[in-house]
Amino acid sequence: MAFSFNFDIPLQTTDKCDEEGKVKDENQDHANKSSTIIDAGESVPNKVKEATEHIYTPDALSQIENSVIETVTIGTLPPLHYLNESVFEQTVSERADSENILSQAVTQNSDLISGVYEGGLKIWECTYDLLEYLDDEGETFSGKSVLDLGCGAGLLGILALKRGAGKVHFQDYNSTVIEQFTMPNVVLNTEEESDEEDKEDSNASPPPKRRTLNASPHSLKDHPSFFSGDWTSYLALMQTKDPTFKYDIIFTSETIYNTEYYSPLHSVFHELLAKDGVVYLATKSHYFGVGGGLHLFENFVEEKAVFHMKYLKEVDQGLKRHVVSLSFKKHLS
Repeated sequence: MAFSFNFDIPLQTTDKCDEEGKVKDENQDHANKSSTIIDAGESVPNKVKEATEHIYTPDALSQIENSVIETVTIGTLPPLHYLNESVFEQTVSERADSENILSQAVTQNSDLISGVYEGGLKIWECTYDLLEYLDDEGETFSGKSVLDLGCGAGLLGILALKRGAGKVHFQDYNSTVIEQFTMPNVVLNTEEESDEEDKEDSNASPPPKRRTLNASPHSLKDHPSFFSGDWTSYLALMQTKDPTFKYDIIFTSETIYNTEYYSPLHSVFHELLAKDGVVYLATKSHYFGVGGGLHLFENFVEEKAVFHMKYLKEVDQGLKRHVVSLSFKKHLS
């Protein structure tokens, strides 16, 4: 399925992006390797999607049985399993979807429909960049609280679970993504961990590659929680906790494509990151036809004067990609 962005947001350019005509070259390379982008029009008004916490139910297992399972293996990281993305296109008519995002994404041939569907059923390139960085750094997450913001498949949060995080929250704009993609992926990986523990305890032979999962809700323990909704509503929901929940680590990948989202995204960082916490952001240098990108977001962060941004990794393949970190400036600590 060929996807395209479907935003009515004016294209923004900067002198930095246009320097020596590199933008046009990168755009052409990227067009041959990734999503097609349509021409932009007028700005779309902000929409509110109330945050909801999703409670695990055994129904999540029904998304796993008889599905095609893929595995990501990077360096020394544990294998990360997820449901094949193309299955969602092929089984639209068979899936319950109260948001109607599956059929709209297929009908409009689009990865992103502003205010309707924010691309959570696709694993974007920068997620793999961040996983590679974490492999290089050897982060273990032991006992830490982690937020996978705009999680989609949830690979970053799943890695944190497998590497000993004390608590992981998964958040995505769409409830359909959480219920039919994120949650089943977490169950799939958690069940593998349980199977490995049982195998070590009983010295049993390895389980078959494809098996029926007959787990109870208790097998997920108390580590993951799942949320949907826009970031403003999510922040408001988390601030109802007493005290407000704080994260040691916030992961977010490919979430700064829309400049209208910068303020609520920054607010989530500001209000929910622990004093000594860190945000890991993976992004493209520019999102053509959508308007956002790292340079614009960096300017936004500098104007707010709350966070220090550090460049951690650069991938120079087609459209340049980056992994950066944000941490509170010392005078705010």
